[in-house]
Amino acid sequence: MTVTNSTFPGPFRLDGKHALVTGGASGIGQATCRELVSAGAHVYIADLNFAGAATLAAELGDADPMQMDVTQPASIAAALEHVPLLDILVNNAGIGHVGDILRTDLEDFERLMNVNVKSMFLVTKAAFPMLLASHGCIINIGSVAGMVGVKHRLAYCTSKGAVIAMTRQIAVDYPKEIRINCICPGTVDTPFVENYLAKYHAHEKEKVRAEVTARQPIGRLGTAEEIASMVRYLCSAEAGFINGAALPIDGGWTAA
Repeated sequence: MTVTNSTFPGPFRLDGKHALVTGGASGIGQATCRELVSAGAHVYIADLNFAGAATLAAELGDADPMQMDVTQPASIAAALEHVPLLDILVNNAGIGHVGDILRTDLEDFERLMNVNVKSMFLVTKAAFPMLLASHGCIINIGSVAGMVGVKHRLAYCTSKGAVIAMTRQIAVDYPKEIRINCICPGTVDTPFVENYLAKYHAHEKEKVRAEVTARQPIGRLGTAEEIASMVRYLCSAEAGFINGAALPIDGGWTAA
């Protein structure tokens, strides 16, 4: 007997779900918005870059753009006023920094902790009542830098380690009410990496690009779409027994 899509829509579907993705206008966030819409979800694309979010929303169709500064409680609250219900929160917004402890200023350290950690606390706390009501799920985008040391990444590694710890703690405190997991990518070919190369290695971009690529034993950078696919799976019913996990997707980096 032939099984049609109407009786078997396929795995990892999110039909009828409402998702919010921070930093959704570019990179991993943009790929995640595309993936979630393709799985049947309605997506709220939250970003400082409202024009970029609006362009993507118009392309995707089943999406709404919203301007959100994830470091500002008032901005978060104003954006969430337009979200009547929420099943999925993807905390994706984040920044990077290069420097060991002697080359990391207090201002830089505080900025990374503010954007990469405090913002996740603020957005998650603000959205939590809706997620509790829907028995929803949260995906935090961390990094392998929160699992292993990376040379000259003191502030970044510290912030991403905190993201993993926050993920586990919320899972422990609310084990039956929601699911929350942390995806830990290796180096992914996104504007984030391009901006890093331009800012810190403009005079030797290709050399450093080759070094960064070599960190992944698989021999290439990851793609934003590969991370987005894991987001989709972790949000789906098929991942219902995964909770409080820090999941590397890194081409074998943390296994080496």
